[in-house]
Amino acid sequence: MSSKKTPKHDVKSFDKTLQKTYQWLDELAADLDWQDHRHTYAALRVTLRTLRDRLPLAEAVDLGAQLPMLVRGFYYDGWTPTQTAERARQAAEFLQPLEAELSGLGKQPVEEIARAVFRLLARHISAGEMEDVRSVLPPQIRQLIPSVAA
Repeated sequence: MSSKKTPKHDVKSFDKTLQKTYQWLDELAADLDWQDHRHTYAALRVTLRTLRDRLPLAEAVDLGAQLPMLVRGFYYDGWTPTQTAERARQAAEFLQPLEAELSGLGKQPVEEIARAVFRLLARHISAGEMEDVRSVLPPQIRQLIPSVAA
């Protein structure tokens, strides 16, 4: 039997992103009054991806740069940046992917779930970036995202 000890891998950036991601999930779960992190993760993931797909390329990248590393990973997962941004003009169109993926996860309507994710972003993303995101969206979708003054 070998007397060598297995080296402990100390990758602080992994620890930090796990901690931040769990903090985000805890905050979102508390806001939605949910107990299941799987549901909370699904809500965060689909809302971020839906938002990403409606933003111009540069704005999607700017937002992604401010996300914790792990959240950034599922934000970008499966993204094809060469595709033109979705052109949804109405809040109902924007919320369709959330409805398709999140129906049955909670009692809240998907609009309330999206608003909770956007409140989470507003707490953690710079005010300037949040206003940039809001400014490039149509008015009906923009109203889902809290303004800096709110």
